[in-house]
Amino acid sequence: MSPEGEEEPLVITPDMLADDPVGRVEFERGMSYWPPATLALIVTLVGIFIWQTASGYVHSAAGIVDAGALVRSRVLAGEYWRMLSATLLHGSSDHLFGNCVALYILGLAGEHALGSWRLLLLYVASGLAGSVASVLTGPGPSVGASGAICGLMGGVVLILYRYRRVYHIRDKEIGFVLAGWAAYTILMGALDPRIDNWAHLGGLLCGALIGLAIRPRVALPVAR
Repeated sequence: MSPEGEEEPLVITPDMLADDPVGRVEFERGMSYWPPATLALIVTLVGIFIWQTASGYVHSAAGIVDAGALVRSRVLAGEYWRMLSATLLHGSSDHLFGNCVALYILGLAGEHALGSWRLLLLYVASGLAGSVASVLTGPGPSVGASGAICGLMGGVVLILYRYRRVYHIRDKEIGFVLAGWAAYTILMGALDPRIDNWAHLGGLLCGALIGLAIRPRVALPVAR
């Protein structure tokens, strides 16, 4: 209990992983529809796309490269900052919109379970892992937050699965839906040569590994 009398987040510990489902914490309780870190990421992506559009960096491959797209030859020449800058850029308004919707949905669960700073850590690490996978497998150019978002997807799925005996989830199919969404994303990337599927896979794998190692937190049940 905090000095102000408010209930503090409950940190999940290994001894809570019992087979008895009684007393599980309701995962959605206390979840905010205004997750600050997630919304800050979305505002950042939108703001950068507005800058791209105003500067003319959206209309051609050369413009996207000038803006900071991931290009293998440029990275190997020492422009390592492209590993991060590329995850902040988008190739079209549709590309941006789809990523922002996915980011918001996954950010709701991820930020609720991990908190703002650990969500940001997961996001950035997955984005960089996606960039590494992209550089190793293709010449580029490549842009987009999809690798980082796939990392959130992998992390959330693994956390919900690992702590299924701790969390009570109202919608029992949410984990299957997220796993199916991940499979669909990878499949569509495999079928469309314009999509940097290796960035998706790299981010997804990184997020899943972090989900295996990280310990979530959830809000304590409200006293009745």
